[in-house]
Amino acid sequence: MVDYSVWDKLLKQYVNCYGQVNYQCWQGEGEKALNQWLNSISNIQLQQLTSQEMLTLLINLYNALVIAQILKQYPIDSILPTFFCISNWLSFLRFFSRPIYQINNNWVSLNDIEHQLLRKQWQEPRIHFALVCAAKGCPLLRNEAYQPSWINQQLNADAARFINNSDKVRYYPDSNLLQCSKIFKWYEKDFLNVASSIPAYINQYLSMTIKESVFLEYLAYDWHLNEQ
Repeated sequence: MVDYSVWDKLLKQYVNCYGQVNYQCWQGEGEKALNQWLNSISNIQLQQLTSQEMLTLLINLYNALVIAQILKQYPIDSILPTFFCISNWLSFLRFFSRPIYQINNNWVSLNDIEHQLLRKQWQEPRIHFALVCAAKGCPLLRNEAYQPSWINQQLNADAARFINNSDKVRYYPDSNLLQCSKIFKWYEKDFLNVASSIPAYINQYLSMTIKESVFLEYLAYDWHLNEQ
């Protein structure tokens, strides 16, 4: 079993109930503890874990590695830097595609964890409400670690929190208009694996019922840092 107690303690200490991160304090007080915890789990053999244990590990690992990368660069305003008011997409892509961690004797990037390990192995769209790339447009970061014994309940809660957050999903019954996060556009295939349409998927968690014939628009994504 993977020990998440250090990661859990760090999340409780530096992440508030709104998913905002105190990067300044974390960098000054807890960066070493985070890196030590990441080093301590690098020798874990994924094939020795159950499916649920592996899913839990990879979600926690992704979020922890994002935090570790931000702490190395902080203070920054966004994971999408600008140069003379022009978005630096090369730096942005490097953040996700550069190998930064060794597990199972292989160096992996954030993209590898998300696309090659998580999405390829699990037909589980709820991961998109749990993986947090440190942007305000992302899901809110949990201030607790994911645990194998109740990860299903945690993912259900994440999905409900995301979909009932008006920053991510807005429904206007009078005009039959549904505005939602671009996460539903980028990962449409994953959601359609388990639902007939994006509105149908959202209906599983939204506090009001929307029509499947709704007009669908995607909200602008906020790449600013999810800091306190």
